[in-house]
Amino acid sequence: MPLTPEIRWIDTPEALDAACAEVAQADVIALDTEFFRERTFYPVPALIQFCAGDTAYLVDPTVLSCTETFRQLLGEGPLKLLHASSEDLEVFALWSGVTIAPLVDTQIAQALIGEVPSMGYQKLVEFWIGETLPKDETRSNWLERPLSETQKTYAALDVIYLVAVWRAQRESLLRHGRLDWLEEECQQLAEQASRDTQSDGQWYLRQRQLWRLAARQVEAYRRLTIWREGEVRRRDLPRGWLASDKLLYAIAERMPDNRYELAEVEGVKPPLVKREGDTLLRLVREAKHLDEADLPTPPWSPMDAAFKKRLKSLKKVVTDEAESLGVAPELLLRRRDMEALVGAALRGEHLPLPGGWRGERLAERLANVLNESPVTS
Repeated sequence: MPLTPEIRWIDTPEALDAACAEVAQADVIALDTEFFRERTFYPVPALIQFCAGDTAYLVDPTVLSCTETFRQLLGEGPLKLLHASSEDLEVFALWSGVTIAPLVDTQIAQALIGEVPSMGYQKLVEFWIGETLPKDETRSNWLERPLSETQKTYAALDVIYLVAVWRAQRESLLRHGRLDWLEEECQQLAEQASRDTQSDGQWYLRQRQLWRLAARQVEAYRRLTIWREGEVRRRDLPRGWLASDKLLYAIAERMPDNRYELAEVEGVKPPLVKREGDTLLRLVREAKHLDEADLPTPPWSPMDAAFKKRLKSLKKVVTDEAESLGVAPELLLRRRDMEALVGAALRGEHLPLPGGWRGERLAERLANVLNESPVTS
């Protein structure tokens, strides 16, 4: 049976500062959040959980602003543990205004130990502690007040086991000689969380069908996604509420000249034409009139024989290394990264080889595969 932790509800600055004082001397603090994101781009903080021992502190961010004492605890001092932390880091950044450091993500730690790249918290606790945690509040409304006792217990259990899990993981990482790998991964995670992505022009590269477009269509899609990324942040709307990737891709594919042609694009509804039509057409028009030299290079076709041969060779290198390390291949190199490597090689460009510990394990063999003589389609 899962233990029943002591729970402290915190909804005043004084109580939060007192809790910080109680855990300030701990060497490790576990953190988690609950949030709501169905109708907004930015997550709405609903609950902040932390613990350093048998007591779980539940902070109510709906009525309480982050105090300077808690900011200092988050941004320096003891090691902070989170599990699957990317969205939690965003919540903490919005609520506290600081980047959590030093940081360990126990999901990443587990991926470096075994073959499951994205183990959930409940499975993690079962694996290391042997306890089966309840799942009945997974889809709970965390913004309701007051929270039920069941909700509070569920939230407390989300942090109460993390310290013990981490101590077991750390021993395993030390035995495998991979603790440095984890530190490198978590440093990159913290840097990514602190990076401003509002003007990020790279979202378009996530589109798996980008290779089907001509250069001007790629440029139109790039401009459309940059516009969308800025607008959903400014309006605080989910991406799909404004325009999905699929819809923007369809517009770029058709390259409409006027509102009539825009309305003919599959998925485009009259309200979008009315509200955003002029902007969408302007972005397409800009791509149409851009100088050839300034157009992006479309990704290499994955149907090309030379591309497929090299990608298959890269996959073998990555799979063989993953098997020797006892980890999932996607931990070493994602398919998107392998495709970028193959495309760069076939175009004679600089190879974006992995760095850090991945580079030490893979870079030389990847380069050897990519530098083979081209294959005729």
